[in-house]
Amino acid sequence: MATADQLDSAATAAASSPVLRVVDLHKYYDLGDARVHALRGVSLGIRRGEFVAIMGASGSGKSTFMNLLGCLDRPTSGQYFLEGVDVANYDKRALAHIRNQKIGFVFQGFNLLARTTALENTALPTLYSKLDRAESQKRAIEALTMVSLAERMHHYPSQMSGGQQQRVAIARALVNRPAILLADEPTGNLDSRTSVEILEIFQNLNEQGLTIVLVTHEQDIAQFAKRILIFRDGKLRSDRPVTNRPRANDVLRTLPTLED
Repeated sequence: MATADQLDSAATAAASSPVLRVVDLHKYYDLGDARVHALRGVSLGIRRGEFVAIMGASGSGKSTFMNLLGCLDRPTSGQYFLEGVDVANYDKRALAHIRNQKIGFVFQGFNLLARTTALENTALPTLYSKLDRAESQKRAIEALTMVSLAERMHHYPSQMSGGQQQRVAIARALVNRPAILLADEPTGNLDSRTSVEILEIFQNLNEQGLTIVLVTHEQDIAQFAKRILIFRDGKLRSDRPVTNRPRANDVLRTLPTLED
């Protein structure tokens, strides 16, 4: 039987090991007679509990990389380990299962169903998780509470602001309790103050242990993460920690409210 010290050591190792790791990742796209080499041998790891921002110009490979991390596409070659399992060559059905169970997605467009309440929108991913209705509702309410929107659960998207709609989208991403949250330009359609409010949610979730990977083209947004990866020409060109990282709640105190 393992000793208490051995169990503590194993728990520490699990917490510090990469929740995702890619090794020599390549991705080609065939466009007519042309072949585009979108990713050129990317290798990196992201540990459990990190908050990472990915930056790069259009065509840098950052969106391709995000699609591979989200199991929305498969690499041409290389390995992708998600929680220690190489999923690079999984078929479409297996990838769909991974997306539903392990990964939460937040996009620039909120992608909410217009005739569906916040609660129903949040619960949608549980339809594929074999949860009963009571557990599905319970999880949806918990997720909306995490983004401070439980009091709006019966409102429709048309009755909510852009920031509130994005909060619902975040709750939807959380409802299946994913291992990692992938956010693709989540503040792109929001004003400055609302953007920082969304980043405050991300920082709070990260402090609770959630691993977050955020794609953005804005340096001001990336600075709220703990680590910044910069892509160029399909390669990882820079990987650095964020120094003097701002706290979103501190920044919010300096910004005018919508009524000001």
